Order: sequence, then structure tokens, then C-alpha cells
Amino acid sequence: MRKAEIRRKTKETDIFLSLEADGEGRAEIDSGVGFFNHMLELFTVHSSVNLTLKCKGDTEVDAHHSVEDTGIALGDALKNALGDKRGIARFAQRLVPMDECAALVAVDFSGRPYLVFEAAMSGKVGEFDLELVEEFLRAFSTHAGLNLYVKLLREGNRHHEAEAVFKALALCVRDAIAIVSDRIPSSKGTLA
Repeated sequence: MRKAEIRRKTKETDIFLSLEADGEGRAEIDSGVGFFNHMLELFTVHSSVNLTLKCKGDTEVDAHHSVEDTGIALGDALKNALGDKRGIARFAQRLVPMDECAALVAVDFSGRPYLVFEAAMSGKVGEFDLELVEEFLRAFSTHAGLNLYVKLLREGNRHHEAEAVFKALALCVRDAIAIVSDRIPSSKGTLA
């Protein structure tokens, strides 16, 4: 199985993350941030990876460090699990409706990180600052070595906006990391 474990400890967070790329969508998530747990569980189920996360962060300040550092750890784990990326589909795009909202996400596991985030996500869902969705995605794409394009096509309920983005991302990850050949999907011969 393609899998990886990451341990990340700073003055702000203490994270253990385990990922199995060829999973069944099993989630054991404790980020210390309720709404973020929900988004990561959605990501896990719809990407079909198995994900275990234990994060102790300085949530007495706010959720920023826990969310961003989880993005770093998840990106590192996915990059490590995929190795040289031999056989993966590499590219994917998905449009996901969530009731009155819809999100479009596209990915390229090129080895070159880049984030385009076209979503005016602001305000709170419970105690969660929605601006942290972009922070998570930036950390994730940077550490996974991933081109990531996110566009919120239709706004609405803030919970639904975030859910549409996380589900579309999950489906893209599932599709892009699927084994479809025995070669490295690049004319350069590498995706390093």
C-alpha cells in the first residue's frame, strides 16, 4: 500500500498524521477544531484514503495554526505516499453541488505547487473562521507539490460552501492518485 506517517511538532502544534492512499475512506480525526474535523472526515470518505489525525494545537489563540499545520502534514504525507507517482492519473477536475452552492476544483500532481483560490469565503461556521479554508489549501498544495485550482461557482450557506470545496477536492485527489498505468505520467520522465 502507498502510505505515510508524519509527525510534526512546533511550539504551536503537535501533530501525528497517518495516510493510506489505497484505503476505504476510514477517518479517525481529532484536529481540536470541530468544524475542521467534519471537513476532513468528508475529505477522507470521498477521497477513499484512510486518514488518522491527532492534532494538539494552540486553539486558545485560534484555529489558524492547527488548520495550517494539518495542511502541511497532509500534503507531506500524500507526497511521501505517492513516491515517484508512477502510474497515477495525475490530473483531475470535479464540479460538486452542495444544495444551493457549487464548487469547481482541478488538480495536477505535477510536483510544482500552485494555488488559485477564487472563493470569497469569510465569516464563521460555529467558531471556525472560513478564511482558514484557503490557508489549509495553500499549505496542502505547497507540501503535496500540487497545482490546485478552486472556484466557488455559487455562494450560499457558509457550511455548504466549505463542504462543496472539500468534497470536490476529495474527488479530485481520488481520481488523480488512481493507478491507471505503469509509467510516470510526464513527458519529462519525472514528477519530482
